[in-house]
Amino acid sequence: MQHLTISGLQWGDEGKGKIVDILAENYDVIIRFQGGHNAGHTLVIGDKVFKLSLLPSGIVRADKLCVIGNGVVINPEALHKEITTLQAGGIDINERLKIADNAALILPIHSHIETLRGQVQKIGTTARGIGPAYEDKIARRAIRICDLYDKTHLKQQITVLTDYHNIWLKGMDEPPINPQDMIDFTMQYRDLLLRHAVPIVPFLHNLAAQNKRFLFEGAQGALLDIDHGTYPFVTSSNTIAGAVAAGSGVGGNADTHPFKLGIIKAYCTRVGNGIFPSEDDGEAGDILAENGAEFGTVTGRKRRCGWLDLPLLRHTINISGIDGLLLTKLDVLDTFETINICTHYQYQGEKIDYLPNFIPDNEPLTPIYHQMQGWQTQLRGAKSISDFPQQARDFIDFIETQIQLKIMMVSTGPDRADIIISDLPDFILGDYSNQT
Repeated sequence: MQHLTISGLQWGDEGKGKIVDILAENYDVIIRFQGGHNAGHTLVIGDKVFKLSLLPSGIVRADKLCVIGNGVVINPEALHKEITTLQAGGIDINERLKIADNAALILPIHSHIETLRGQVQKIGTTARGIGPAYEDKIARRAIRICDLYDKTHLKQQITVLTDYHNIWLKGMDEPPINPQDMIDFTMQYRDLLLRHAVPIVPFLHNLAAQNKRFLFEGAQGALLDIDHGTYPFVTSSNTIAGAVAAGSGVGGNADTHPFKLGIIKAYCTRVGNGIFPSEDDGEAGDILAENGAEFGTVTGRKRRCGWLDLPLLRHTINISGIDGLLLTKLDVLDTFETINICTHYQYQGEKIDYLPNFIPDNEPLTPIYHQMQGWQTQLRGAKSISDFPQQARDFIDFIETQIQLKIMMVSTGPDRADIIISDLPDFILGDYSNQT
């Protein structure tokens, strides 16, 4: 196996950016394959903190080529801001960033529409226009980067787009969008976008023919997948590992099929509305939020916090085809005397171990917990899992036994050095000793 996919298996915020940054050392190309600038990664490197929303996490490594795939919807203004911020922090991007020229754009009209819709259907989105941009893509009226090659064609396409949305705005008693405003916005970033644009399929396949190794980076977690997540409180794209082929144009075969690593926190969080069976809205939830610094990278919103949920984890492992797990933020549980793990639900008078697609408002899922003894000591600084207190080792063993997958890495803090390797395949690991 040459390539690697890293996916979050909860509602996002599992620490994917840090893991991608670490494992990127052994890969040539880091590829983002879905989502928009509603997904955020925070990287702590020495005394510097980098917050990314669109750029692949590997961009902070000077020798890595980073690609934004066609499955991503791109706000040109947000992209420009992120590039400018990184350059001010000493990160030289230059020729290291490539963007699929068939990726769709997010225009100001999209965030405007999503904000208005949020007044009617309160899903809890970031109101950054991601959903409406994906809708336009599916409806075949999106503005793609390749439309910027011809200015006359671009103007025609934007007129079609605004004419459609102005019908809806009229029904909402809102003023219409002037297509010229959208044209001016797009042209403002035309040079930036075309400077990095490439025809993604031949570009990546040529690199594969040169035996370059790809690391595919997911954005939001699998429980936000448009098909398999906690619908309708989900994002607007397929977030699972299977979306790699559609979102990048790299289908893979028997020789290049990516190894799939799934990332989970030692507990659960989510932002926005929607089902959260193991949520703790009391003291434990507050402690998790405080110890884990659970505030959104993109929005700053406090995340809802609760205990690890194994039925949901089994669900996302199954739909993602995960080969191994990475456990993050285990240190956040350091202070707890007892720790809960949800193993099943009580639902309609039955004990179940899966997530139903329909849950009536008057018949919620009631979590059934397995309670474990906490370790009440600091894990950060440990060099191996054998250095952990027995209670922490029991916590890891219980998860592995319940879900029948190996936990291959454990994170005990925010820095690159706060990583313990347990059973990671050599082809992924590379020379990790040079990374810390």
